[in-house]
Amino acid sequence: MIIQTGMRTDIPAFYSDWLINRINEGYVLVRNPYNFSQVTKYKLTLDVVDLIAFCTKNPAPMLTHMDVLKPYGQYWFVTITPYGRDIEPYVPDKEKVMEDFKRLSDISGVDSVGWRYDPIFVDEGHTVEWHIAMFEQMAKTLSGYTRTCVISFIDIYKKVERNFPEAVEVFHKDKMTIGKAFIDIAGHYDITIRPCAEGNALEAYGADCSGCMTVKTFETALHAWLDVPKKGKNQRNGECACLLGTDIGAYDTCGHLCRYCYANSNHALVKENMKKHNPRSPFLIGNSEPADVIHEAEQKSWIDYQMRLELYNKG
Repeated sequence: MIIQTGMRTDIPAFYSDWLINRINEGYVLVRNPYNFSQVTKYKLTLDVVDLIAFCTKNPAPMLTHMDVLKPYGQYWFVTITPYGRDIEPYVPDKEKVMEDFKRLSDISGVDSVGWRYDPIFVDEGHTVEWHIAMFEQMAKTLSGYTRTCVISFIDIYKKVERNFPEAVEVFHKDKMTIGKAFIDIAGHYDITIRPCAEGNALEAYGADCSGCMTVKTFETALHAWLDVPKKGKNQRNGECACLLGTDIGAYDTCGHLCRYCYANSNHALVKENMKKHNPRSPFLIGNSEPADVIHEAEQKSWIDYQMRLELYNKG
């Protein structure tokens, strides 16, 4: 099965020691974000976990732990954008993150690392032309270290509306101008653009609109076929073919405090939650409570060894 770590927070950036402790102890406890006392226990052992998926803006704290992660399949999405501290207050400088990205690629392999340039928003300081120029510089730097760049345009969720009130939806014509330019630039550097939940409008110009964190993405990283149960194949409003379940993170815990973030309600709550973090706890935030009801997840490996054998014999 696949363990997700990055849909709700940035574990590599802020909780790397905790994750390594969880792997060493072989399990993690995860609260239902909509029912505090409902807890799921996931085993993190190699007999059931085929791959650990990461989404991060700062992989650096995890780079010293890669020996612990080595036995597991891995897929890393690293978000690197050219925004400043007015938008991403606590994200390291993009030049630093790009160098760490290259180190990560060298360790994990080019098939296990993807670049995310998102969300894209347009205003007076971040024009269409600015995005295209910045993307060109960054694609040149990351060329050879990834084959994938995921892009998406800002969605004005309620949390985004509250924390970033001046943000607006990107006009369709600007999406097409940016998308086509990115596809042309990325192609020059042997990088495929994958729009995230943006429909198929850019497919005609060379984008891969099949999804970004799909079963195929993980199969490519593992160099193996996966037999994923239907209940594991999540789709978001019919727009997304990505595998989004089994996340061990928690909302309102990401210390980057990006203004466009959909996972943080408000900065004060994030700071309070981060104070409750105990690297030795089986929970990301806090500890066990008397009312907790713990359910053990049904887990098994999804690697299809029969298909691997058939391919081997045909070869």
